Amino acid sequence: MKKVLFFSLIALMAGRLVAQQNIQSIAVGSTAPLIDVMMKDVSGKETSIKQSTNKNGVLVMFSCNTCPYVIKNQQRTKEIAAYAKQHNVGVIVINSNEAQRSGDDSYTAMQTYAQKQGYSFSYVVDKDSKVADAYGASHTPEIFLVNGEGKIVYKGAIDDSPADATNVKKEFLKEAIDDVASGKPIVVKESRSIGCSIKRVS
Repeated sequence: MKKVLFFSLIALMAGRLVAQQNIQSIAVGSTAPLIDVMMKDVSGKETSIKQSTNKNGVLVMFSCNTCPYVIKNQQRTKEIAAYAKQHNVGVIVINSNEAQRSGDDSYTAMQTYAQKQGYSFSYVVDKDSKVADAYGASHTPEIFLVNGEGKIVYKGAIDDSPADATNVKKEFLKEAIDDVASGKPIVVKESRSIGCSIKRVS
């Protein structure tokens, strides 16, 4: 019986690993998918990426409550969200950790987290991780900047030092927002997102 349980556990872990490895990130220049999908916000209302979009586009961030990298980026998340709004770019933060809905990433835990952080933007539940799958998001935090025409123009991290805010040399996302707002071509269109894996249900 113990052997059966052991091999079942190994198979489950292997299945989840394969699922993560098969996630393919959507290409920069692609039309942002599933913008009309309604998701439950911590306010209790249903909203979508489209409803969060402003004149110059929308910042889509895949995040969660407890990932150490999310915690390291907490202040930067709020700052870049405020910066985006100043430049007529909307903001929506998406929690796709479907495998942790009964624990740290439950809806109630999300409400508590958002209130504690003072979120002034939508923080929503991605049921069955379908939005994350459409974007090919694999980490938290991971960002997709969508312009006013609905095209993905930047993806990756907030800056070049996700683990240490004191060592930032390049603010990729801020520069991309500047370019979007001014109608200029984005110089750095992609960077490496570093963080915890999105906890999908296999």
